[in-house]
Amino acid sequence: MKRNGPLITLLAGLALAAVLITVNLTVTARGGGDPDPAGFGAAPATTAPAASAPPSAAPSAEASAAPVAKVNATWAGTVDGGGATIAIAVTDGVAVAYLCDGKKAEVWLQGTAAAGKLALTGKNGAKLTGTFGGGKATGTVTANGRKWTFTVKAVAKPSGLYRATATVRNAKVVGGWIVLPDGRQVGVVTVDDVPQPAPAIDPGTGAVTVEGAALTAAPVTGALSGN
Repeated sequence: MKRNGPLITLLAGLALAAVLITVNLTVTARGGGDPDPAGFGAAPATTAPAASAPPSAAPSAEASAAPVAKVNATWAGTVDGGGATIAIAVTDGVAVAYLCDGKKAEVWLQGTAAAGKLALTGKNGAKLTGTFGGGKATGTVTANGRKWTFTVKAVAKPSGLYRATATVRNAKVVGGWIVLPDGRQVGVVTVDDVPQPAPAIDPGTGAVTVEGAALTAAPVTGALSGN
């Protein structure tokens, strides 16, 4: 019985060593001792790369271009060589022109004023072409087989272009007046298409008497009506 003692001790040591080896292999297989007490085996969290912002769209030429300002101006004066007077009134790029001799010859035109250019037309092929800038307007009017050239300066109220339309005793009345900076007035009134020199208006109120009827001549500020 005493001989079995060393053998038992040896076997016990070998069993202990086998247990230790098994435990060591188990720990190594679990990742070198990195604990995972919940047992989910979840992969470590990673930070997703930030999404890059889309490149800014280059501003279009239309968006970057400043809007073109609409023209508002009035020019008035005598044509080259005298004999007639002209006024051009422009509101938001809409242009109306009136040329008359203060007796019976007259012509109304309408069109546009933009980018330094004047382009207007009237009845029976009447036409005005010209330019403007620097406080003046220059151009040519052709109407009724005649041609006038002009260079006129910008004016301020009460100078400018006035117009009145009415029916007086069943007659159609259309009057045009040009008030110049020195106070002179030039105009023509047609009564049922018969022209005559226009009576003076009050530039402050536009009051005028035509054929015994009290009318009001208003500053021209847009496209003509009842032309």
